[in-house]
Order: sequence, then structure tokens, then C-alpha cells
Amino acid sequence: MKLQSIRGMNDLLPDQSPTWQYLERVIGDVLARYSYREIRFPILEQTELFKRSIGEVTDIVEKEMYSFEDRNGDSLSLRPEGTASCVRACNQNGLLHNQIQRLWYTGPMFRHERPQKGRLRQFHQVGVEAFGLNGPDIDAELLLITARLWQALKIDQAVTLQINSLGTSADRKRYRTALVDYLSARHDQLDEDSQRRLHSNPMRILDSKNANTQALLNHAPVLQDYIDSESKEHFLQLRTMLDAAGVSYEINPRLVRGLDYYSKTVFEWVTSSLGAQGTVCAGGRYDGLVEQLGGKPCPGVGFAMGMERLVLLLDELGVVPDSVGQTVDLYLVAVGDVDSQALVLGENLRTHCPNLRLQTNCGGGSFKSQMKKADKSGASIALILGEDEAEKNTVGVKFLRQDRPQETVDQDQLANLILTLTTD
Repeated sequence: MKLQSIRGMNDLLPDQSPTWQYLERVIGDVLARYSYREIRFPILEQTELFKRSIGEVTDIVEKEMYSFEDRNGDSLSLRPEGTASCVRACNQNGLLHNQIQRLWYTGPMFRHERPQKGRLRQFHQVGVEAFGLNGPDIDAELLLITARLWQALKIDQAVTLQINSLGTSADRKRYRTALVDYLSARHDQLDEDSQRRLHSNPMRILDSKNANTQALLNHAPVLQDYIDSESKEHFLQLRTMLDAAGVSYEINPRLVRGLDYYSKTVFEWVTSSLGAQGTVCAGGRYDGLVEQLGGKPCPGVGFAMGMERLVLLLDELGVVPDSVGQTVDLYLVAVGDVDSQALVLGENLRTHCPNLRLQTNCGGGSFKSQMKKADKSGASIALILGEDEAEKNTVGVKFLRQDRPQETVDQDQLANLILTLTTD
């Protein structure tokens, strides 16, 4: 049997990785400018962590998690999202009590869903979390971070910010009762998925994709009528800050998010450029989660970005810089019995030109075949070392992308020449 990757868990090939590296680099640079620090935690966690945080009656826990019993009989799960793991790590290591933390992480997440474009069973996220701050200013900061990131990636014109307030858990409990009463009276008009959610997770019906269900919701109770004055003031202040910073947004009263732990502010950055999978970044406040997972009360707010969807969006818009795919600056051609000298020359250049991307020809070959490899590599310059050059301690410098004559340079002067050429 031919062994293949698991469905929905894809390989990332060398031609694709430069775009990912570019995206990760830009994200890391932006987060560093806001003084966020990286945290790393395991891929495997106790299943109970996600049941207690995400909610036992959510689709993720009921149908999508990869869970199993290990040899000790403990129930373990591949992480389906990062916030719960981040909170667990912070609680366990004493990072939250009477402290403010600004953290970020990246890595694979796992959900057993039907694979499609932009939605895989192993997918990758960058998550950003802030702890210890109650006010709307930290909510606004996270949205400013994302807005600046979209500008840096040149996708800001293709994404739209949607925001909403969920109020407190008590507010949502009162609203849930009113919503269930309204929808129960119209049970037969609901789609099958919404009927299933009616008593387990009714607020998820608000973002149903079924047109008939959405029509019913036009006259349903509105969450904003049930949230308390403090939550309303928090949301008003957030909007005032976004207005002052020039961040455009839409208020989406049906935006609820799919996880039980959210409260007050929730948000999504959406695009119309990727079809059905239009959410590229989402998050909100989760002020009760730290205590829910065994820590002392500590407010929190954060978001996660789907890397696969962002890569798709970058490719769709054609905004990845041309230089991103280039991996070789110089190609060292070695002709004749000069392999040892070529390797030493390459190492000397890497020592004196630390940012140089140099590929040394290995495996022999004629001068013509090696020059073809040099051209195919994308290098701008081919260094030519034959037996004559090795004997005279020189090297040929051939310009592959410029109309410029070939030069012969002493090997002890080569590093200075390369530095000059690569900084012009």
C-alpha cells in the first residue's frame, strides 16, 4: 500500500514555505513592536481542559476533537485551539496573579472537519492573548495590532472588521431564554442543524448560513437589549477609541463566536475574497476563563489568525513581494578536481558575508550543466572555480541578471566585492 498523508493534513512543500516564512516574519515583527512575547506549549492536553473551556455541547468538543486514551487510561486531545492551552500554561507557571501579560504563540491545531479550501484538519494559527487588563483600551490595542498587520501585508483593503458585545454570562443566560422561547415556537421552520442546536447552543443559530433561518432571526430578540450598562459602556468606549484611531468597523449584532468562554467584546476580520471561508482573524474577551480553569480571577482578551487562509489571501491578491521566493544570491560552480577548494571558498564567503545565500554545486557535472543549475537557482551571480582559477587563487564572477562582463577576482578580495555588490 502506498503511504500517504492523512486526509486534511497537508504537506507544506519547499515552493510554498517562503510565503509562510514571510507571513510569520511580518507577524512576529508587528507583535514585537507592541512588546508581545512568545509562549510555547504542548500540542497534546488533557481532554478535560477543552471540555471546561470551550464547552461540552459545542461542535468542537462533541464532534471535532481528536481525543484518545493513552496507556495510562488518561483522556488526551490534540489541541483544537490555543487560548485554553495558553491559560493553562499561564496558570500552571504562575504568570497571571497580579501580573499583566502580553503573549503570542503559533503552531498547528486539529479538528476533525470535512476538509475544504481554507479549512483543514490540521491547520495553523497565530494566537495573541493579553491578561490582567479590564478596560476597553486593551481590546482596542489588539484591533490596532491587526489593522497594522493588514497594512504591512498590503491586504487592508480586502478585510473588514466586525464587532459586537456579548455582555456578561448572566446577560447571555437571560437572552438565551428569550431566544429559545422565540425559536421553539417556530421549531418546524428551522433548518436541521439549528434544530439540533436549539437547546444545546442556541446562540450559534444566530450565525446560521441557512437563508430561511436568517429570515426568522430578523424578528428574534436582540442581544443588545439584554446586556448590562457596564458592558454597553465598555463597548461604547471601544468604539470611541477605534474611531479616534481611524479603524473602520461594522457592528454585527449576530456575531457570537463559537466558543462558550467569550464575554463582552467579540470581533472578526472577514474578507469576500476567499468564498465561504471568509474569516481570517477572530477573537474577543474571556474574563471568566482563567478562574474557570482553576486560576485566580484574571481578565483576558485575545484573537487567533488562520495561517492557511492568510496565505490564500496573500496569493489571491498577489501581494507577496517578488523577493520572497528567492533563496539563492550566489551559485558557486566547481569544474574539475576542485571540490575541496570550492567547499573551503564557500565557507570563507559565508564567514565574511553572514547574510549571503550561497549554494555550492555538489555532485559534479560539466561546466555547461552547472551553469544551467546556476541560472535555474535564481542566483544573480555565478562564481566560477576551475583548476586554473584554483591554481592562481582567483575566481570568475559572472553576472547572470545584468548585461555586464565577467570579471576575474583574487579570492582574498572576493568577500569585499560580494559585500559591495549585494549592498548596492
